[in-house]
Amino acid sequence: MTAADITRAIDAIWRMESARLIASLARMVRDVGLAEDLAQDALVSALDQWPREGIPDNPAAWLMAVAKRRAIDMFRRDKRFAQKHQELAQWIASLQEQAEPAAEDNDVGDELLGLIFTACHPVLAKEARVALTLRLVGGLTTEEIARAFLLTKEAIAQRIVRAKRALAEVRVPFEVPRGEERTERLPSVLEVIYLIFNEGYSATAGEDWMRPQLCEEAMRLGRILAQLAPEDSEVHGLLALMEIQASRLGARTGPGGEPILLLDQNRARWDHLLIRRGFAALERAEAIGGDRGPYVLQAAIAACHARARTADETDWARIAALYGELGKIRPSPIVELNRAVALGMAFGPAAGLELADALTQEPSLKTYHLLPAVRGDLLEKLGRLKEARAEFERAAALTRNARERELMRARAAAISRP
Repeated sequence: MTAADITRAIDAIWRMESARLIASLARMVRDVGLAEDLAQDALVSALDQWPREGIPDNPAAWLMAVAKRRAIDMFRRDKRFAQKHQELAQWIASLQEQAEPAAEDNDVGDELLGLIFTACHPVLAKEARVALTLRLVGGLTTEEIARAFLLTKEAIAQRIVRAKRALAEVRVPFEVPRGEERTERLPSVLEVIYLIFNEGYSATAGEDWMRPQLCEEAMRLGRILAQLAPEDSEVHGLLALMEIQASRLGARTGPGGEPILLLDQNRARWDHLLIRRGFAALERAEAIGGDRGPYVLQAAIAACHARARTADETDWARIAALYGELGKIRPSPIVELNRAVALGMAFGPAAGLELADALTQEPSLKTYHLLPAVRGDLLEKLGRLKEARAEFERAAALTRNARERELMRARAAAISRP
């Protein structure tokens, strides 16, 4: 194996193991910022040693052992512990006992979920909770999180730094809360899981249009939550939404990795087991009763697509109505943009373009590539080809995803110049 092969292997291992490593370290040192620093130190050691010595049989255990030794060394050097030998000895002993952390004090039995709940502590603003958890658990870069929030990279970086500092200052315990505290944090946890899923479903940057492993991780966490909160309709709604959307993953790209849009997909390639699971979760959410929340409504929209045997059979009028209902309880320019698409499909492109045009004045969508992509599609259907071409070119310039950029350029090129 060449040095380049080992470097690529290290990158793959890090992507798979970093979140669990940080979660285990946070459980030990009770500081998520310190845990991430220790994990990064272990990665640096791997990059130095593995090309010379080879990849160990158990890379995750190797990274954990290195990170744990760094933690012990750090605390030994810390002057605050210079006169606290007894406390230090006990602390080191506790690290040894937690080398393979047990889950008896965690009824979820999942360290990653514990890390999410810790990062979603009420000492943080909601935006900070989501950003920090996406960074630690989702493994997303600061830039990817910024794209998800439609904010600048600098703003997200500051948000994450402040969040780590706040958790360290109040010494938040690494645990899954119970009772009312769990209920209070649950909405943020749901939002985090869905944003992780979305980054996997449509990557904001990079060479790949999708990152299926992120979708799988989000669904795994969603299933755990469904067991944890069986009477919460939004938990089941989120799980239904993810299962139904994930059913399309195999049909969303062609042989060369090129994107295939929803209306052009071969629906025989959809995963019908996931669709059935999604329908079951949606039925469970609706059976619980009460007002429909945003995840239940989005799952109902996804179900409209899944029930249509062909694209022409899609009930776009119902989808538009569901987006209207969603916009009332969770106003968002992106919800309105999706409603514009549905209106255009249900009542003609002029109806959709009227709403899409109004959204051009929305500050948060100024650099959002899907707004010109939607406008380009609607303008093309109306025969306004020169304008449509310009919009597709603008969408291509705004997106940071290579596959999506190719798609937008191809759509622009397909339009004949007037």
